[in-house]
Amino acid sequence: MIARHAAMSTRTLSRRFCEQTGTTPARWVARARVRQAQRLLETSDASIERVAADVGFGSSAVLRERFGQIVGTSPQAYRRSFGK
Repeated sequence: MIARHAAMSTRTLSRRFCEQTGTTPARWVARARVRQAQRLLETSDASIERVAADVGFGSSAVLRERFGQIVGTSPQAYRRSFGK
């Protein structure tokens, strides 16, 4: 969808995106979603399921998997350490 909007092929977009950011579009989006999830975990009492939905992950299981890969801990452990 992004490539189409930019009027370029998916391959060209991926190559140029990686040149500029050092990562793929999918990884960049996942990191952006995890960063937003971190903010919500720090500032709200929303459930992990609600946080996952609010940041665009399809399920809390996907949030937990990506969160663990990127942050190195679970959303629940992160909230216990940094939440309000």
